[in-house]
Amino acid sequence: MASSDLVLVTGGSGFVGSHCILLLLERGYRVRTTVRSLSRSDRVRQMLEAGGASSEKVQGVEFVAADLSSDGGWTEASGGCSYVLHVASPLPAFDPKNEDDLIVPTREGTLRALRAAKAAGTVKRVVVTSSVSAVGYGHADRGAKPFTEEDWTVLEKPLIPITAYHKSKTLAERAAWDFIEKDGGEMELAVVNPVGIFGPILAAKDYATSIELVVRLMNGQLPGLPQLSMGIVDVRDVADLHLRCMIDPKAAGQRFLAIAGDYLTMHGIAMALKNGMGDKANKVPTRLLPNFLLRILGFFDPTVALIVPELGKYKNASGAKAERVLGWQPRSAQEALVGTAESLEKFGLLK
Repeated sequence: MASSDLVLVTGGSGFVGSHCILLLLERGYRVRTTVRSLSRSDRVRQMLEAGGASSEKVQGVEFVAADLSSDGGWTEASGGCSYVLHVASPLPAFDPKNEDDLIVPTREGTLRALRAAKAAGTVKRVVVTSSVSAVGYGHADRGAKPFTEEDWTVLEKPLIPITAYHKSKTLAERAAWDFIEKDGGEMELAVVNPVGIFGPILAAKDYATSIELVVRLMNGQLPGLPQLSMGIVDVRDVADLHLRCMIDPKAAGQRFLAIAGDYLTMHGIAMALKNGMGDKANKVPTRLLPNFLLRILGFFDPTVALIVPELGKYKNASGAKAERVLGWQPRSAQEALVGTAESLEKFGLLK
């Protein structure tokens, strides 16, 4: 399907952004993308070719330098675009000492993208990449009762501690909906709320923080498995949901959780890798770590500290709305995890 529509993808060097560009090129759209520095343009082109895009299509991608923390470049980036996929967002490995170092660029970057899209006068709809972090945190333990798009992360007096990342995604999405209501005019908004994003990486460096879990599991770098659960979704399906939200009239004014099936425990994730990768996954641990040990380690390791509030709690979320309303059909969680491991092997990242 060819289209004359020009689509802006913010954060084209990122995991989700690069896969969104790939799918847009495959479906015949013209693409422009933002990068923090134009020096990253060649790297993005290499990633797109690694993902299967022809060199001719890749050379047609336009690049604009724009950063979430400043106004420069955003007007140029949005000019003449029919749609904007605002994917760019910081995703740190651990909480910063000052939470505003994460919250401010995430929220203000979202508003910069929306203001520029509105000012362009040609943008029909913006799709914002939010997160399950804006949906399922700070609540009382609700066991297997799934979170849905009706839920929001609790910012005021959360019953379970939340991180700066959870706050940043929640405040940014709230700000986006407020902007559309008050200043959006005819421009529409749709939001995608993914869980943990896995699937094939396109480069050996700068892969998403979520991918590090599979790297450590496959390389035997974890002494055992924490007793927690998480949702899984394949990056290719996240990109597909972005495009459905971009063009389907039913997506306007809606948010959609992106999740493949039910949450998996860490043991379930380990077994999915073992079942899918065979002998190549012989370093993947299967023994569970006691919660008290991780709580102690959390005092010394900020990465471990992030998961401590979720230890021992099984939660779940539902992607039924995206499937029902938009016809979205994601790959299974096992396919996403095995696709991750296979791509890590391809790029020589498995020891």
